Amino acid sequence: MKITNLSQIPFDTIFKAFNQAFADYEMQLNRTQLQAMLLRRGFQPNLSFAALEGSEIVAFTLNGIGIFNGIPTAYDSGTGTLKEYRGQGLATKVFEYSIPYLKEAHIAQYLLEVLQHNTKAVSVYRNLGFEVTREFYYFIKKNEDIHNALKTIDFNFSIQQIEFEEIFQLTDFWDFHPSWQNSFESIERAREDCIFLGAFSEKQLIGYGIFEPSSGDIAQIAVNKQYRRKGAASLLIQEMLKLNKSDVIKVVNTDLLCHSIMDFLKMKNIEATGKQFEMIKHI
Repeated sequence: MKITNLSQIPFDTIFKAFNQAFADYEMQLNRTQLQAMLLRRGFQPNLSFAALEGSEIVAFTLNGIGIFNGIPTAYDSGTGTLKEYRGQGLATKVFEYSIPYLKEAHIAQYLLEVLQHNTKAVSVYRNLGFEVTREFYYFIKKNEDIHNALKTIDFNFSIQQIEFEEIFQLTDFWDFHPSWQNSFESIERAREDCIFLGAFSEKQLIGYGIFEPSSGDIAQIAVNKQYRRKGAASLLIQEMLKLNKSDVIKVVNTDLLCHSIMDFLKMKNIEATGKQFEMIKHI
């Protein structure tokens, strides 16, 4: 068995290992969906690593590379081990092998998210020196189960598709800083897969949504605080449901402390599916 980076490994081999490692997960990805996910998360094969048995991957970490909070960062886009190879510490060995190469690439921190109920993985990451920085909710709801009846709207809002660049100056609409996969840098990588919606009061842009129709993923949704609870966000959701090519809506990585988004989604019958830890290790 050897550990190596993935620069010379065919994507089909990576996809096969990913599917086998996550076969027992609720959500499954096909080849195209995995490629789209990795594109958005900044996957770099030369700084991603795997343990190989012959030509087959038996454990892996798929790393995205970028800037997070102004710091050069490696983002764990997916760590997995094939079932028959678990319990051998391979994930730890792959991680430890990767650190010198990440340092050589001037990466200063390692970022990941992990399901809170995956206590074994959480324990491994803590032992490797990762610390919890935030807690996230994630939401998955079938389209037909979403309650989005619109009330009488006090303002005459309209929804229009806008350019990605129009959103850059609207960070004061945020109640929390987006996670890695929902950041502007990540969206920029996969902008052709996303639709950018603006909510307007007359000619003023007072809210927006970033939506990926192929997966049903709402990457960002935000409304100017002066215009909240007047129907703008509900109109954005309505348009997303019309455009959705998936049978579910997903909202991933909302800050546990952000009650505004939690309360809004709850009104739509979109209850939290689970929780994640955001964890960071300085390297």
